[in-house]
Amino acid sequence: MARRPRTDRVAASKAPTAFAGDIDALIAFLDLERGLARNSRENYQRDLDQAAAFLAGRGAKDWRTVSSAQAGEWLRSLSRRGLSPASLARKLSALRVLARFLVRENYRNDDFTALLAGPKLSRRLPDTLSPAEIERLLKAPVGGDPAALRDRALLELFYSSGLRVSELAGLTLQQLDLKEGFLRVFGKGSKERIVPVGGRACDALSVYVESGRPHFVKAGTGSELFLSARGGALSRVRLWMIVKMYAKRAGIAKSVKPHLLRHSFATHLLSGGADLRSIQEMLGHASISTTQIYTAVESQRLLDQHARFHPRNK
Repeated sequence: MARRPRTDRVAASKAPTAFAGDIDALIAFLDLERGLARNSRENYQRDLDQAAAFLAGRGAKDWRTVSSAQAGEWLRSLSRRGLSPASLARKLSALRVLARFLVRENYRNDDFTALLAGPKLSRRLPDTLSPAEIERLLKAPVGGDPAALRDRALLELFYSSGLRVSELAGLTLQQLDLKEGFLRVFGKGSKERIVPVGGRACDALSVYVESGRPHFVKAGTGSELFLSARGGALSRVRLWMIVKMYAKRAGIAKSVKPHLLRHSFATHLLSGGADLRSIQEMLGHASISTTQIYTAVESQRLLDQHARFHPRNK
């Protein structure tokens, strides 16, 4: 069967020379100030290159001469091509960042994106596992062989600390302090944060490091924490497969992916009374608005419980 073409893709275009310098200056600035991840840097470059190519075709000589009407025309052209609201919002965000940068650097006196309205985005609530499902998942690796010790430790750590799968895959022994019960994690943009590790996760990690990990060590093994049979770090894909395998063994019907453990970590903390700012820090979210989605998850859970158990809802 032929694959359907994606409707949110726009052909890549290089920015005309008169526009390219300001794009490069912005990306260099963001790299220094925010420590942009590679994907973010590529997204900024691609989106602003596309915008510049379009605007040059509409008569703009450079970013200093772009009008609000021309920028709005670009967004409408993207909408007509069938871009998703999320893609439109991302491209408008890149343009806003550039416009504000130009004002900040005194290249322009006005923000040409100030009057532009972005698409309304409906935020889908993240799915989570119940505490009972988490318990079944964490008990799924049975036995005392090295693979079981490793998998029990990584599942416990996933749920205990709410790590991203890339963060877990990149962990080294030096980042782990089992005596004090915390991790030093390098998240998006290489930003460092301290993440607590719970007692049960510390116990599982101690057993793995002492009795499981040495069996995976090969001649070229480095300090990676979770090792494959070949002695290298477990890849993100392999971690994803491990989580899926144990979810199936635990009889969990939901589509369980590593990020689901991160969502469950945050939702269960909130349910237990943790404050949103602390959860934000542990998750490594740059903005509290990203973390606030979990308050909606908790509110929905309460509504569901009320609808299910209140006698006047029968």
